[in-house]
Amino acid sequence: MTTTTGTYTPKPGAAPLGRMIAAQAVLETKMLLRNGEQLLLTVIIPTLLLVLFGSVDIIDTGAEEAVDFLAPGILALAVMSTAFTGQAIGTGFERRYGVLKRLAASPLPRWALMTAKTVSVLVTEVLQIILLTVIAFALGWSPHGSPFAVLLLLVLGTAAFSGLGLLMAGTLKAEATLAAANLVFLLLLVGGGVIVPLDKFPDAAQSVLGLLPISALSDGLRDVLQHGAQMPWGDLGILAVWAVVGLAAAGKFFRWE
Repeated sequence: MTTTTGTYTPKPGAAPLGRMIAAQAVLETKMLLRNGEQLLLTVIIPTLLLVLFGSVDIIDTGAEEAVDFLAPGILALAVMSTAFTGQAIGTGFERRYGVLKRLAASPLPRWALMTAKTVSVLVTEVLQIILLTVIAFALGWSPHGSPFAVLLLLVLGTAAFSGLGLLMAGTLKAEATLAAANLVFLLLLVGGGVIVPLDKFPDAAQSVLGLLPISALSDGLRDVLQHGAQMPWGDLGILAVWAVVGLAAAGKFFRWE
């Protein structure tokens, strides 16, 4: 009696890397969208702010239509809420509960886990941007400028906020991360040029606030979408510096346990 060796033999081993990253990204996205607090930060708050300040003349923005000023700032806020606040809180509690420690022991490399988290953030941002853009158009928004410049600003803004969020999540305790991330979100919402123009602040404060990543992202988007600028190099440079510093610091100081 002859048998064919290996035809029905199990072949244990890790799945292809691309499939592992895709599966983890899908899982991360589902977890993010099912989390009530993160959903509040990423979808509900930006939407309410856009509808409220875009339909009621509360703050003098200097624009003919309030939504022309507000829409770019709210898009920047959406990026910050997902890439920084939501990711910092979610990753911080995953670290506390030992989820990251267990994932580190799986065949999925740590860099691949961070890649999956980044993909999850980008997918969520796409959904946010689509929703906010539809609402802004309904409120009478008339965007201008280069789509490539907008895309570049959003990518650099995501990288900058992701680095800062992972740095916070990887160095502070989960409770401290929760408090600090929400506090930073509120402070940057008020002082980052999102709904209040920076020229409303004193000159000394403007020079400092203008260097923040949220200010660079909101101002850059506003220069392109409201004023039709081709490429806001100054704001892109600020975001690039924050992205490099934040991601490098996160890579160096992030603790998995």
